Amino acid sequence: MNRIDRCFADLKAKGKKALIPYITGGDPKPSLTVSLMHTLVESGADIIEIGVPFSDPMADGPVIQLACERALLHNTSLTDIFGMIKEFRLTDAQTPVVLMGYLNPVEVMGYDVFTTRAAEAGIDGVLLVDMPPEESENVVDLFESHDLKMIFLMAPTTPDQRMELIARHSSGYLYYVSVKGVTGSAALDVDDVDSNLARIRSKTDLPICVGFGISNGETAAAVSKISEGVIVGSALVKCIANNSDEPEVIKANLAVLMKEMRLAMDA
Repeated sequence: MNRIDRCFADLKAKGKKALIPYITGGDPKPSLTVSLMHTLVESGADIIEIGVPFSDPMADGPVIQLACERALLHNTSLTDIFGMIKEFRLTDAQTPVVLMGYLNPVEVMGYDVFTTRAAEAGIDGVLLVDMPPEESENVVDLFESHDLKMIFLMAPTTPDQRMELIARHSSGYLYYVSVKGVTGSAALDVDDVDSNLARIRSKTDLPICVGFGISNGETAAAVSKISEGVIVGSALVKCIANNSDEPEVIKANLAVLMKEMRLAMDA
């Protein structure tokens, strides 16, 4: 069983919801990423999303755009990210890791090479922001053969017919974008999210995890009541940006925010 499937099954049995942090690989420098991943797990993470730094992160707001810039200053590449996850797997064989990024670096590497190396590194799922489900039809079997879940985004504006298409191509979990905007947006309407999740659930049995606009324990708890998982990115990346030259301060601040969310979600 893929680690993502196992994670959601275990959480369901315990009556808990997934806490899924996102950080950009290589931010603030490549040598810190693995240590930050372990800090996230120790502080309550169930699944980790690792961003592949990209020069044109169109779905991301200023906070994650700047994280990509910091990582790219160190020439952090997709190959480097594979190496980080391999290192993480030396001491953590259980926590699911999802690679999140954009299509261009994958196409440059080639799908055969990418899926092989991703599986060898210990990656469990891939979310390519700018890969529509129609374009995944030619590679879905390749991803499945390497036990890589293909995770897709849904938005408040996604019509029912397209929801059905996305649901058919998705595996692992669905990432519901809670607001009409980029990462870091603050206008989270939980009632609106709840209404849209009901529409999605009529079309799929996959876990639905909600991201964008979640920044503290209060919002994490509210979203966890109506979804199977909470995804937090920009709030954590801000902790990194605010103390980029102080690794121990970064870890301490990440731990505080993660534990706040974990406790609020479990309360």
